[in-house]
Amino acid sequence: MQIRFTKMQGAGNDFVVLDETQSRLGLTPAQYRWLADRHFGVGADQILTVRPSPGPGLDFEYVIHNADGGEVEHCGNGARCFVRYVHDHGLSERNPLRVKVKQGELSLLRLPDGRVTVDMGAPVFDLDRIPFDADGLPPQATALYQPWPLDFAGGQAGVAVVSMGNPHAVLRVDDVDTAPVAEWGPQIEHHPRFPRRVNVGFLQVQDRSTVRLRVFERGSGETLACGTGACAAVVAGIRLGWLDARVDVHTRGGVLTIEWPGRERLGAPVMMTGPATSVFEGTVNVPDLS
Repeated sequence: MQIRFTKMQGAGNDFVVLDETQSRLGLTPAQYRWLADRHFGVGADQILTVRPSPGPGLDFEYVIHNADGGEVEHCGNGARCFVRYVHDHGLSERNPLRVKVKQGELSLLRLPDGRVTVDMGAPVFDLDRIPFDADGLPPQATALYQPWPLDFAGGQAGVAVVSMGNPHAVLRVDDVDTAPVAEWGPQIEHHPRFPRRVNVGFLQVQDRSTVRLRVFERGSGETLACGTGACAAVVAGIRLGWLDARVDVHTRGGVLTIEWPGRERLGAPVMMTGPATSVFEGTVNVPDLS
């Protein structure tokens, strides 16, 4: 099967974008894995699909598959690329756009300078909804937000847990350059206390408005940037008293600006602003894989 695609990136987090506004391609998980493969396919952290509006008040449906072929709830850097793709390909002139994702809806605003601001929705702290299994751990006071102690083969870490439509565990480190991302990332991702696995953020606080961040993404491994991971890290840092309401997050792929007034309003949406760039377009013959 031959399909058209666009390769895009947002702060180094790279994507293959597919247009299914006219008809479904019907790709299998194995075919999504093939597209994401950097040796045999196109190569990407995630595959993003544009689908028609599924209901009133929505412009499109936004579907995300990780490099392992599994569909996931959310991708913030991908959301910025999504609106850039829709505008560049003449699918809509609306600004902002409102799109359906697996776990809710997003508002996407393209700025005059080409960057995109995404209303990422309110963070979720309820453990059952993240989900995180705290059974057997010391209980926390209802109003208190603290890192949970997590034991794994590589050692022990205190992780702040939060969902941005997908689950995140955030741990503070002294230096992201020397943080054990490759060793601890997969162990925490697959830890039994996270029944749907988890994205793992390694956060270095430089000052109250500047951080450095590396993220080991569920189903993709470490990426150059993770939009929901940046939001989760800043939200956790604000709730823990480390950060102010506006923070520049320096990832290995670029800078994302995260804003959240959450210490006063926990249910307020998180706003993320960052770049979105088209890299190239092409066609590819996708093998018949089941």
